[in-house]
Amino acid sequence: MIRVLIADDQVLLRGSFRVLVDSEPDLSVVGEAGTGARAVELALATRPEVVLMDVRMPEMDGIEATRRIGDVSRVLIVTMFDLDAYVYSALRAGASGFLLKDTPPADLLAAIRLVARGEALLAPTVTRRLIEEFARPAVRGLEGITDREREVLTLIARGLSNTEITEHLHLSMATVKTHIGRLLTKLDARDRAQLVIAAYESGLVVRSGA
Repeated sequence: MIRVLIADDQVLLRGSFRVLVDSEPDLSVVGEAGTGARAVELALATRPEVVLMDVRMPEMDGIEATRRIGDVSRVLIVTMFDLDAYVYSALRAGASGFLLKDTPPADLLAAIRLVARGEALLAPTVTRRLIEEFARPAVRGLEGITDREREVLTLIARGLSNTEITEHLHLSMATVKTHIGRLLTKLDARDRAQLVIAAYESGLVVRSGA
């Protein structure tokens, strides 16, 4: 059973999400929060696998709430805007991905299951545009990263899947996963989303057309 916490200041939207999530046999809502502070409190108390987090909420926004939840739960940002500095900041704070509030119900449910499995929800084109828009190059280094790991990191930032990386670099899947695991450790990143941010903030990858 995947336990889900819903954090949004709109009561109607929280109710809609609850009905949708609870309709699935493998999903269960463990709580609702109307503020960021309450979201942190409930996440620490119930330790859900996934938190559906709004960005703009009273008392504490979703960015700070995501940061405070840390490794307790994986956070999926649900927002109105696909290009929003708040969303970028939330990803940088540790969110595992984001969805738009008009996402079809089936896609929302699939996203919850994906994030619960420990994967990052990256819509390559939208996420890359978002990070290109708000990332500040050269704010972090890539010390200790090997040349091969740099290649893998560059391809991750370009939106390639593990399978595509294996084909591009002529490596086995096991080797690619090993490189990604080492990148996560060396860059203190929890998932693929933060690896993409690291690639842009280090200057390893630059904006399209730059």
